[in-house]
Amino acid sequence: MKVLKGLLLLVLGAVIGIATIKYFMPDLISGKAATEMMADDMQTDEDAPLYWVAPMDPNFKTDKPGKSPMGMDLIAVYADNSNGPDAGPGTIRISPDIINNLGVRTTMVVRKSLHTGIKTVGYVQYDEDKLIHVHPRVEGWVERLYVKASGDPVKRGQPLYTLYSPNLVNAQEEYLIALQRKNDRLIKAAEARLKALAISSGFIRNLKKNRQVKQSVTFYAPRTGVIAMLNIREGFFVKPDVTLLSIGVLDEVWVQAEVFERQSGQVKVGLPVTMTLDYIPGREWQGKVDYIYPTLEASTRTLRVRLRFANKDRALMPNMFTQITIHADKAQPVLLLPREAVIRTGDMDRVVLALGEGAFKAVQVKTGRSDDNNIEILEGVTEGEQVVTSAQFLIDSESSKTSDFKRLNHGMDMSMEGDKNDDMTAEVNGVINSIMIDHRMINISRDAIPKWNREAATVDFIVDKQVDLTVLEKGSKIHFVFKMDNGGFMITDIQPQDNKEGAEQ
Repeated sequence: MKVLKGLLLLVLGAVIGIATIKYFMPDLISGKAATEMMADDMQTDEDAPLYWVAPMDPNFKTDKPGKSPMGMDLIAVYADNSNGPDAGPGTIRISPDIINNLGVRTTMVVRKSLHTGIKTVGYVQYDEDKLIHVHPRVEGWVERLYVKASGDPVKRGQPLYTLYSPNLVNAQEEYLIALQRKNDRLIKAAEARLKALAISSGFIRNLKKNRQVKQSVTFYAPRTGVIAMLNIREGFFVKPDVTLLSIGVLDEVWVQAEVFERQSGQVKVGLPVTMTLDYIPGREWQGKVDYIYPTLEASTRTLRVRLRFANKDRALMPNMFTQITIHADKAQPVLLLPREAVIRTGDMDRVVLALGEGAFKAVQVKTGRSDDNNIEILEGVTEGEQVVTSAQFLIDSESSKTSDFKRLNHGMDMSMEGDKNDDMTAEVNGVINSIMIDHRMINISRDAIPKWNREAATVDFIVDKQVDLTVLEKGSKIHFVFKMDNGGFMITDIQPQDNKEGAEQ
């Protein structure tokens, strides 16, 4: 009974306390409730996601959170309640939390020289300027061969082969007869014939001294080198049209390389070249472009290039396969972006601009040359702009659904703004909605244009370089002149009016 009485007293006290608070401080209860209700309404209206998408497949959408088909957490997409930059159709906005979760990184468009290294392959060859082919001057038989295989080293004056030839025997006899007759004219003629048959001066001196005809004559190496080609064996019958052997040098070698037709304009004689070989990792050879052949290979559509390299240690051997990098001349500075920032889709190249305050837009670009890390941008972006380099595929997919991929939002069909036969210039009043000085672009709500039969509209205009944008402000009333220019609208003159819109939109 005592316990029951105690519980009743506690309940009665609580009821009296609540009634007292409600009677004396009704505003406290109602204010707290109102605050909670307002917070709930704000969360419902502003923070409720529109839908969820898969990080790796933006086409996968659902109306509730969960996992993507790849097992990744879905990403919430919210309504656009931002007052950040607006670059026309395709501009999307992402909350800072999602930007952080996606790992979005950006880089700046820079202007610098592009190092274009032309990479190709090549084959080591003998220096043909120093390659010697040995032919017999008469018919005969090879009685002895002093070099046995291709690649054998030889020195200048070293015996190569011994030849028996009746013509050589006859030439020796004629010389001895001229010596016996002591006829200077005949002696000179016979000696000249021996020299014409490639008989050495030492052999002629011995013949003059000993007065004995030799049935076989030994021929010697005309220079130091290696046997590049050996086409005879002992006992061969040879004629003057037969190449017996070739002697090459390896102190300096040629490398024959090929470059694609589209790269041929970048190759010039004298350009530095770097060469590497698989069988000697880590070592590089430095050479230069020695000659550019005047014709292209019809079957491969490639241009042959001859390179020259020093080879004092004989590490480079003919027919070796090499990797070549031709270092093209550094051109004038150009706009560059990392290769990973450019999205290639086959029919167009585009990048995702980071406009600031969580705003992004996919725009089309025109690309040029590239190297291992960077790519040249010819059109579409300007120096100093921020471009997304990671997670851009998801952003590009969302932006591409509505983007016109242009830097301007014309807001209407360009062909409808005026007949081609009409005057291409108009003069009208308007109010400035936004100014993008870096892009030289203004969004204006203009009045109607009676001569074109066009009603009032809000349009993006590009501004001529001669117009000073620093004197203009958002919300200013203006009188301006514009013209159609390459499918767009270009303002050629702006005159600010005296009054101004009271509040910025």
